[in-house]
Amino acid sequence: MPQIAQIASTYASQLFWLLVTFGLLYFVVGRGMVPKIVATVDQRDARIAGDLAAAEQARIASDRTEAAWRAETDAARSAAQAATAAAKARAAGAYEGQVKAADADLSERMTHHDLAIANAKADAMANIQALSVEAAQAMVVKLAGVEVTAEQASDALRRATAHG
Repeated sequence: MPQIAQIASTYASQLFWLLVTFGLLYFVVGRGMVPKIVATVDQRDARIAGDLAAAEQARIASDRTEAAWRAETDAARSAAQAATAAAKARAAGAYEGQVKAADADLSERMTHHDLAIANAKADAMANIQALSVEAAQAMVVKLAGVEVTAEQASDALRRATAHG
């Protein structure tokens, strides 16, 4: 059969070109492209890990701030209650009008402090929102290569946090 006779003459040539082709593919893909892809993935993983670490540090700082706020509020409440109780003990009936004035003053102070704390918390949340918008813009540029406006990033962040 002529086909079987041709196998011996073409087999060595086909094997040679197969080895040349796979050798070229190995050096082009394996030695040229894969290390670049691996380096890019490692760099992206490192950046994400850094961003996550920064977010964790921000969360820890936020938790510390909240704990300090709670401690201040509790101390202010206990101080206000102690002052009110002392004033009531001294006044004991004859000075009830003065006690009511002191209670009103303390309530006003508490309201003022609560408002100041709420304003500080709102400012902190606005700063976190602005930083989140900037981080989202930077991540979209780095990961997708697309420029987004601050309004688009803010809208996307608002929608993501509304569902989360």
